[in-house]
Amino acid sequence: MAHSRTHTTTDVLLEEPKLCEVILINDNWTTMEFVVDILMKIFDKNLTEARNIMLKIHTQGSGVCGIYPYDVAELKVKLTLEFARKDGYPLRVEIREI
Repeated sequence: MAHSRTHTTTDVLLEEPKLCEVILINDNWTTMEFVVDILMKIFDKNLTEARNIMLKIHTQGSGVCGIYPYDVAELKVKLTLEFARKDGYPLRVEIREI
């Protein structure tokens, strides 16, 4: 009797998750302290790392907060925007595939 092969989930080749940069965009209203706070709370940066990223955002117009798989990046953007809106800041965040 012939045995027909059916595909199972183990037959599917899994792709590596696409990595994305999460980028904060400078504006004239969001305080430097708030950005440092977000970088520490949401992006797990220590105070020195957070200050350095904040200064880059302030002086260069944007800065990378971290590199994550897309779903993690998307969650961090959502949390950042929720915190910013709750505190009345127009902070902008982007996700860029790398």
